[in-house]
Amino acid sequence: MDFLSKLLQGISFVPALVTGIEKLLGGRSGEDKKDAALSFVQAALSMSDAITNRQIVDEQKFKDGLGKVIDGTVECLNASMWAKG
Repeated sequence: MDFLSKLLQGISFVPALVTGIEKLLGGRSGEDKKDAALSFVQAALSMSDAITNRQIVDEQKFKDGLGKVIDGTVECLNASMWAKG
């Protein structure tokens, strides 16, 4: 599977991941929850393979980008009916 397909596939499950982590780590800080989400997404994307194959040339920028995806997902969920439940 090419990298872009793998990335989009990994991002597609971020809302479900964020919801699950919120249920598991509800009492923890937002940063702890974000770190957990980043860990899961990175594992799902098999980042080590992508870094080795030079598909990711700047690991830190990639992690920062994933963090923004997670932050945006949380913002969307908090603005929706999900937050009311």
